Amino acid sequence: LADIDRDTLLALKKKGFSDRRLAKQLRTTDTAIREKRRELGVRPVYKRVDTCAAEFSTDTAYMYSTYEDECEADPSDKKKIMVLGGGPNRIGQGIEFDYCCVHAALAMREDGYETIMVNCNPETVSTDYDTSDRLYFEPLTLEDVLEIVDKEKPVGVIVQYGGQTPLKLALDLEANGVPIIGTSPDMIDAAEDRERFQKLLHELQLLQPPNATARTEAEALEKAAALGYPLVVRPSYVLGGRAMEIVHEQRDLERYMREAVKVSNDSPVLLDRFLNDAVECDVDCLRDAEGQTLIGGVMEHIEQAGVHSGDSACSLPPYSLSAETVAELKRQSAAM
Repeated sequence: LADIDRDTLLALKKKGFSDRRLAKQLRTTDTAIREKRRELGVRPVYKRVDTCAAEFSTDTAYMYSTYEDECEADPSDKKKIMVLGGGPNRIGQGIEFDYCCVHAALAMREDGYETIMVNCNPETVSTDYDTSDRLYFEPLTLEDVLEIVDKEKPVGVIVQYGGQTPLKLALDLEANGVPIIGTSPDMIDAAEDRERFQKLLHELQLLQPPNATARTEAEALEKAAALGYPLVVRPSYVLGGRAMEIVHEQRDLERYMREAVKVSNDSPVLLDRFLNDAVECDVDCLRDAEGQTLIGGVMEHIEQAGVHSGDSACSLPPYSLSAETVAELKRQSAAM
């Protein structure tokens, strides 16, 4: 890395090499590549999407990055809030997150902020011309988001409405000095990290199915034997049932660990005892900084637990739960 000059690094970036890819090739870190780029002045510029076919200047604030000379971003001095979108639609990352991002942008605009949307999916409402004041049509990666933050200097960045894609960036953005507003990255991690979440539930004296985390295949087999089958197994830090399976015996678990996931200290596999003949419920709630909690609704799944919620119909309000059960669901949700 020390031997790379500005021209070489600029040529690599023009060819589309990301910091992460360069770090892997040079056996260094993303951070080291980013610092080297900044030291050598190899930074992207932003061009506006020309909706006027070059006939006259355009005011359209649609930006995309490139490694050239002239930057057309022209950021303002207004107070700004940046919203990170959900990126491409896929399993566990649906259009409902875009709906949340759109309403966040509209609400921030009503409060007098200039709104900046970062998203790379042209099929979404968040990338429409009138949803936000400025749109950066960029991938949701740490490298790209940090460059936009450095250019625009927003007073805060909202990550929690875009689904798993921006949530994964929260801790790294905070570590790089980016102000995250709303739910703190530490609390996002507490909800995502199974061991931290289990500790929280114990402190609140709330029950959950017997569970464990495993970082190797041998550890998974040992803990599965202690928990008992059947088990729900899944990677950590995913939404929407991606790579999730119900295993009924050791042979199934061995195959899953071998074929389905890559296990490491940073991404352990979660093992949960599967509850047969159980009723699955969803509770939607909001809590503000002053501790006030609003329960939006309690939904009861029509299919039994084990059918992915995206494939199961739900009833709102619940059709078979007692008033006492619904009240207890609300109490436990508020406690968390």
